[in-house]
Order: sequence, then structure tokens, then C-alpha cells
Amino acid sequence: MRKALRWVLSLVVLIGTLSTAGAANAAGSSSGTADIKDRLLAIPGVSLIEEKPYPGYRFFVLGFTQPVDHRHPSKGTFKQRITVLHKDTARPTVFYTGGYNVSTNPGRREPTQIVDGNQVSMEYRFFSPSRPDPADWSKLDIWQAASDQHRIFKALKKVYGKKWISTGGSKGGMTATYYERFYPKDMDGVVAYVAPNDVVNKEDSAYDRFFAKVGTKECRDRLNAVQREALVRREPLKKKYAEVAAAEGFTFKTVGSLDKAYEAVVLDYVWGFWQYSTLADCDSDVIPKDAKKATDDEIWTSVDTISGFSFYTDQGLEPYTPYFYQAGTQLGAPTIHFPHIEKKYIRYGYQPPRNFVPRDIKMKFQPYAMRDVDTWVRNNAQQMLFVYGQNDPWGAEPFHLGKKARDSYVFTAPGANHGANVAGLVEAQKDLATARILKWAGVAPAAVQQDPSKAKPLAKFDSKLDKRDVEREPALRP
Repeated sequence: MRKALRWVLSLVVLIGTLSTAGAANAAGSSSGTADIKDRLLAIPGVSLIEEKPYPGYRFFVLGFTQPVDHRHPSKGTFKQRITVLHKDTARPTVFYTGGYNVSTNPGRREPTQIVDGNQVSMEYRFFSPSRPDPADWSKLDIWQAASDQHRIFKALKKVYGKKWISTGGSKGGMTATYYERFYPKDMDGVVAYVAPNDVVNKEDSAYDRFFAKVGTKECRDRLNAVQREALVRREPLKKKYAEVAAAEGFTFKTVGSLDKAYEAVVLDYVWGFWQYSTLADCDSDVIPKDAKKATDDEIWTSVDTISGFSFYTDQGLEPYTPYFYQAGTQLGAPTIHFPHIEKKYIRYGYQPPRNFVPRDIKMKFQPYAMRDVDTWVRNNAQQMLFVYGQNDPWGAEPFHLGKKARDSYVFTAPGANHGANVAGLVEAQKDLATARILKWAGVAPAAVQQDPSKAKPLAKFDSKLDKRDVEREPALRP
């Protein structure tokens, strides 16, 4: 930290700014002697929830007042949670969202480490507690959420005046892409990780092709056998499920029955493995080597470990109601087939998002929403980077770039799952991606501009701040 502080002070002196102002900036101030917290709280609609210390940074959990309906701002507001990981107003800023709840602990996403910048993180609207009361669910759509980001950016740009890059993983990668589609002049670059692109909701054969070839045949056969066996043994394992549900107080009103929940969990098993595990994990003790000879407890433990029997309960689904609402109204949801399981063992198949949202919430699918975004990206992408994992099911339907795209890229990390990142790309692509992110953020050293192979993250890896969590989709699949 002392070395980093001396570097900042030296730089400030070199560019002719008073060293006292630079010292205040590195410690969390911005202009003159004004404290960064005071500057943030001076923004209309911003309130402090808490501040948490972290060496070299200031970390704030804030409330930000948003209109329920950006088209009609006078019709009510709600308080949206955001966080600010402040480093220095002289550094670029990364705008992150995971598309779900926001973490209230300090954390740094990969682009933030690469550019050594500030990070603003947003909780997606309608994820509790960032939910209007009463909740008008018709105001939960991708344009309204993009408009949330636009208002946050416009407000904080007055404090963080350098370049901005948006990012997110999974639903967050989708969110960053939608934000760029509706407000293309806000960001200086976009880094979207493992972002699904379900353009035609009823056409999902890409997923079937993915599962027919992912990994090795040996691993696929092993996983398929456990999944099939869990349905063959439906009755004894459902009895265990009922006992667990009674002990834990689980109910099944939303999905409709314990039987429906049981099958949904089992059918998520193979998808969930490839989303969160690697090929090497196929040899772990969690996956029985011979499913037919495995005990009921071994089958139960394998499915529970990978899919989670608690998810399709009312208690498991409730936090993800906003996601399933969006999946059933705009985002789409994949449907796959199970050629390794006889039809007599499958009663419901992959259930639609409608089954996971309380019936008093009205839903109607809008097929044009994803087509619009896909067309825009193909024809208008500029300074956008999409990163996918080779073994991630969600990458079966990725974003594509057309001839009109400029300075934009789609890269796939070999052997990676839903946690794919720039660091996992092949060397040449990793160098290029890192160099472009630095360039977009306005902090690429001259050597990097001349030779991308010299590109490296500007901030050192921090085991606590840069913990590489896989972005977890609810229910492991839709």
C-alpha cells in the first residue's frame, strides 16, 4: 500500500496537481479536501446504508432513489441498493451487476483489477430489498433496468469523471449488454461474461447438441446414468424428500407439488454439473461410478450436491421470483431433451418459468425483446467483449458479431465452465482482451498500445478482493 500511495503521489506531482490533493484522493477524497463520502452523499437521492473498511479502498453500501417507471417518474419511487468500491477519482470506473442481489461486502471484478479502478455495483430492480412496494411487476423489464443503470451513471459520473466500463457475468453479462443496447453513449467499453442469448425461445436444439458432445463420453454416460437412476428410484427418494421437507418446513405451493419439484431438481442435474464443475470433477466421489449399484443415499447425495433439493421449494424459489418472471416475459428459458431416459420416467420435462412464479403475478412473453437486442449487437457492437466457457451450457446460445461490429470480440475459454474469464483464455486472446480493456478504460501504457502481449492487470491479485466466484444461476438452468 505504501508503494502504491507513493506512486499516486508522484504521479500527481508530475501532472502538476498539488500533492496534498493527491494524498487526500488516495485516502478516499476527491476534489481538494472534500471527503469522497461527502461527495457521494451530496448526490440527490443517495443515502448511506453503511461503510466498510478495506485496505487501499473506501467501500460504501448506498441507497439510490429510482423511479418505479422511468417513463413516468412521477408515479412513485423505490430505493435501490448500490455499492461503491472507491480507489481514486483519477482512475477509471467499472460498472458491475450480477443481475441479482448486490453483495454488501467489498469485492473486485476482473475488469476492475485489470484497470486498477473504482467499482460501482448495482442490485437489479425487484430483487429484495430493491423492490417497489407495492410491486408492479410490469415495470420489471430490461429497458427499465437499463434506465436504472443510466441514472446511476449520470449521477456518479459527476464524481468519477474518467472512463467507464460496464461488466457482469451470466444474467449480469446480459444486463451489461442490454444497457449498451439502450444507452450506447454511456460506457466506454463492455465486458460481458458467459451471457446467454436466447433469440428464439422455442428453438433450443443448440442445447441438445451441446450435451451430446460436452466433455468425454465416459463422463456424459456417468452423469446420465445417475440422473436416470434418480428417476427410476423416484418413489423411495421422494419419501426421503418428504421427510426432509417436513423437517425443514419446506412447502411446494408455487411449483405445485413435491413430485414436480423432485423431477425439476433431477432434470437439472447434468446441466448443473457442467455449469459449475469441470471435467476433472467427474471422477469425484460425488458422482457414483456405477449408478445402478449405488445406494439410494448415494444417488440422493449426488443430486442434492449438484442440483440442491431445496431450490424448487417455495422457500428456495422466492428470492428468484424476479429472475423467473423475466425469463418468462423477455429473456427466454432453454428446454432440453433427455434421450438417455425412457419417456415413462419423465412426467413433466423441463418446466417453463411460469411454474416458478406465484400465480397472482401476471406474465406474458414478449418474443421481440431478445431479437431486438441480438440484431442490435450484430450490427452496432462497438468496444464490446464477450467471454464464454467451452463447457458451460449457457454458452450454447451466445452473442454473435456481424460485419458492422467495431473493435468487438467473442472469445471462448477452453475447458471453462460458467466461471469463464479473461485470465482463462488462450494466451493470444487473453493478451488482446486485456489490452483492449486497458485501452477502453484510457489506462493502456504505451508499451501495451504497441504490443498487446505486454498487457497485464494493473492491480495485483488480492485473494480476498478478487475471489473468483462462479455466477450462479437459479435452479442451475433457466
